[in-house]
Amino acid sequence: MKSLFDELSASCSKKTTQLYSTSFSLGIYFLKPALHRAIYGIYGFVRLADEIVDSFQGYDQEVMMARIRKETQEAIHERISINPILNSFQHVVHAYQIEWELIDTFLKSMETDLLQKEHTQDSYQEYILGSAEVVGLMCLRVFSENDTALYDSLKPYAMKLGAAFQKVNFLRDLKADYQTLGRTYFPGVNFNLFSYADKAQIQQEIEADFEEALIGIRRLPASSRRGVYLAYYYYKKLFLRIKETPPEKVMNARIRIPDIDKFGLMFRSLLRHQFDLL
Repeated sequence: MKSLFDELSASCSKKTTQLYSTSFSLGIYFLKPALHRAIYGIYGFVRLADEIVDSFQGYDQEVMMARIRKETQEAIHERISINPILNSFQHVVHAYQIEWELIDTFLKSMETDLLQKEHTQDSYQEYILGSAEVVGLMCLRVFSENDTALYDSLKPYAMKLGAAFQKVNFLRDLKADYQTLGRTYFPGVNFNLFSYADKAQIQQEIEADFEEALIGIRRLPASSRRGVYLAYYYYKKLFLRIKETPPEKVMNARIRIPDIDKFGLMFRSLLRHQFDLL
């Protein structure tokens, strides 16, 4: 009867994704159906750790992160967990040979959020690697469907896509990160005096990441290309909206795309992907 619990576990990861991210849910919908459960499993795991460090103020977050690390290791080793999210994730790890190194690097970045409020250039790059680039690599393990040569050839592009998404998130969430959580991710920027020049420099970095990422999206298998492109298209549109917003407004309001507009973007992305992916 464990199969029933496995179904419950997969459903928990799917529901987590749907509740927390309309955009990624839409992207997953356009992947090959056989890949859905695995990507839900990865997102559920990532969201679980992210919620601990972002939303559980007033609780012992360091203890909870230590517990998630330990329980993740146990779930992978034992091939089961009574935590449905971790049970779902361990199935993905084994089915697609996701290395512990990627998982460990991700968890280290989440742990950093509890200990470090400002970043140097080196720690910023390390944080981007752990919080975003390795998540892109976990997903690429699924998209390449155990084709090692394909995975190796697309690694740099998957990392750039993850980095672009994360940096857009940083700009979108500046108000919450800086004013509520006291974090500043971009090194060398005084957010009390956030200027057009500061914002332009960050935007240039993100544009370069998007440009590189699109090269890799074009080379993805048909089974995943359209879904990944939809997520890329959504984040590019969000980035352009942020780019058009003055620095003072970015600092004081969360820039977003309303859910009703996301569905319009979905259909436009289906039209655009025929041209952008040539």
